Parts: sequence; structure tokens; C-alpha cells
Amino acid sequence: MMDVKTLYETLKSIQEPLGYYFNADQEKVFEILKALILNKDRYGYMSCPCRLSSDDLENDKDIICPCVYRKADVAEFGSCYCNLYVSKDWNEKKIPHEYVPERRAPEKSLF
Repeated sequence: MMDVKTLYETLKSIQEPLGYYFNADQEKVFEILKALILNKDRYGYMSCPCRLSSDDLENDKDIICPCVYRKADVAEFGSCYCNLYVSKDWNEKKIPHEYVPERRAPEKSLF
């Protein structure tokens, strides 16, 4: 099993150059990363812990972290749905921390 600190450093090095930063609340980040590791062990892929996985890779491709909704969420709200990935402005509190609505179609969660 991958440890959370290794996952944190790996993802940080990949995502920051793309303009996606971890939430400044490291405790929250580590909780989400632990849940991602748990989902990887459980399902074989890191499905978003903030959404219900169907345990079907094809159905869940859109919610494998980073999910396909992240780009639009961060562009519009400064944060993804889980508040795992955020913009620099969001972390620096230059933009409001608004609720990020679910973009995933409800029928994707009905299995």
C-alpha cells in the first residue's frame, strides 16, 4: 500500500506545474489522499472519495482522481468539488470559497 506522504509529494510534483495546488489545509488533504489510497485498494483505481463509486471502472472513469470535472470546477470556483485541488488564488484567499456544485450527472451514480 502506498503511503500518504509519498502520494502527496508525487501528485504535488505533477499537478502544481499544471496550475493545480493542494488545499492549504494539509489535514484535509491527507484525509482525502488516505481515502484515495483506500479506494485504490478497494476498487483498483483511485475514485473520488467525495462521490459514490460503482466499483465499475467504465462507469467511474469520470471520477478517477483527478476527475474530469476538476478543470471546470477550478476555473469557475477556484476549487474542485472535494476541495482537494485548488487554484493559487483560492489558497491565498483572493477569491471566495464558494460551494462547488456536483457536475456529475445524477444517473452516473445510480447503479
